[in-house]
Amino acid sequence: MNRNQALSRLTEQVAAGKAVIGAGAGTGLSAKCAEAGGVDLLIIYNSGRYRMAGRGSLAGLLPYGDANAIVLDMAGEVLPVVRDVPVLAGVCGTDPFRIMGNFLDQLKAVGFTGVQNFPTVGLYDGKFRENLEETGMGFGLEIDMIRQAHERDLLTAPYVFDPEQAAEMARAGADVLVPHVGLTTKGSIGASTALTLDQAATAVQEMHDAAKRVNPGIIVLCHGGPIAEPEDARYVLEHTSGIAGFFGASSMERLPTERAITEQARAFKSLTLG
Repeated sequence: MNRNQALSRLTEQVAAGKAVIGAGAGTGLSAKCAEAGGVDLLIIYNSGRYRMAGRGSLAGLLPYGDANAIVLDMAGEVLPVVRDVPVLAGVCGTDPFRIMGNFLDQLKAVGFTGVQNFPTVGLYDGKFRENLEETGMGFGLEIDMIRQAHERDLLTAPYVFDPEQAAEMARAGADVLVPHVGLTTKGSIGASTALTLDQAATAVQEMHDAAKRVNPGIIVLCHGGPIAEPEDARYVLEHTSGIAGFFGASSMERLPTERAITEQARAFKSLTLG
């Protein structure tokens, strides 16, 4: 599926008043099940693999593997089993060992419809983040990656973390913007430090408004932090204006997998003999 086809579908869905739902997939089975459930976008990146291996999503931001090589490897697992949903690649835009334009061409040739900026330095803060920015590995490279992807007619769905970044990504050609309000809570390896739902709604709205001032047609979803379950997403949608849906990663595969396997094991373990 190309960018125009995918974007047309999303735009029609928003116009019909239906929420756009994106899902992160760390395995081929996750992707198949999410597609069967009717999601509109699938996104694969290194943290999905780590998450479904029982590790925290932040493993994707640490030196445990080559993020861009991992997403290419995951392509062989996911792309052949997805039938009718656009699949986006999580791209580490700050990777100093890639000629980014060539890498984006490679992703398009493999069969990806678009890209997202992950791993992202947006999840770093403090002195370490300052040092990354000072030494040429800052968020600006992720904006540049989205710009290059847009020029190649790839669907772009970047994460942003504040209104300034939202506006910059909109200028770079973002089609779908995903305000990120922190690591997902709940479950066995969920974060415990998070915004409240009301704080998350306020933050999402501010990023939405900044992006819409640049591009009124941009599609804005919400993601992360306390927005972990369908009722959480519903609350944010009801307490914001113009948000078109939700993108879930841990919410879409880790949390339901933890519950399903645990309960199935308990059901079998409850069997008695005789």
